[in-house]
Order: sequence, then C-alpha cells, then structure tokens
Amino acid sequence: MVKDSNEMPGSESEHLRPARMQIETTVLMSRGVESHPTELVDISATGVLLRRPLGWTGEVGQSWLLDMIFGSDLHIHLEAQVARVADHHVGFSYVCIPEDKQVPLWNLLGGYADILESWKD
Repeated sequence: MVKDSNEMPGSESEHLRPARMQIETTVLMSRGVESHPTELVDISATGVLLRRPLGWTGEVGQSWLLDMIFGSDLHIHLEAQVARVADHHVGFSYVCIPEDKQVPLWNLLGGYADILESWKD
C-alpha cells in the first residue's frame, strides 16, 4: 500500500479530500458518439460523483464531457476524467473547467470550495 501524505496519525487509511456537497441534478455524460443521461450525487472543487448509467462500459482514465444543469440559470459544461468506477457510481476529476464557468462553479459550491474533509478507503 502506498502511504498518502494526507494520512492522519493512528488511522489505517484515512485521508483528506475537498468537501463534497450533496446535490441532485441531471447530468449528460458524452464521449464521441456515446452519451448517457444520469444524475449527480455530489460535487466538490475537484470532481463529481455520478450515478452509474445502466449499460455504461467506461473505464478509469477516460475523458468525458459532462453537462450539468443547476436550476434554470446555471449550465456547467466541462471535461472530466474517470477517477473511479463502482457498481452504482462513477467518480470523475475535472480536467478542464472553462474560464467562464469557474466563478459560477465556486459560487455554487459556496463554503464547500474551501473545506477539506476526512475519508477512509
């Protein structure tokens, strides 16, 4: 096992990560001619967790375009890379957030953008 520099003393596998804000909204994942509608589970300053669409066969390392719609006035379109895959969820890390969407994303996250939380493997 690789030791993480964020590991806390006395913990077998505890780490710090950007805080995740739980919010549900519609997301369209697309890659080439493939697209899948799904739902956002949570969002952070570095990535998102989505419900894994039925029939989705992607893998870690792939880049996907994500279209996320928040309310009637915020649409965030960005590139993200698959960071982890589970039976019911897909985790993405942001690759490129368009400059005009950075401030709206940070505003959406509010205080979550600056908080770290602990998590265990």
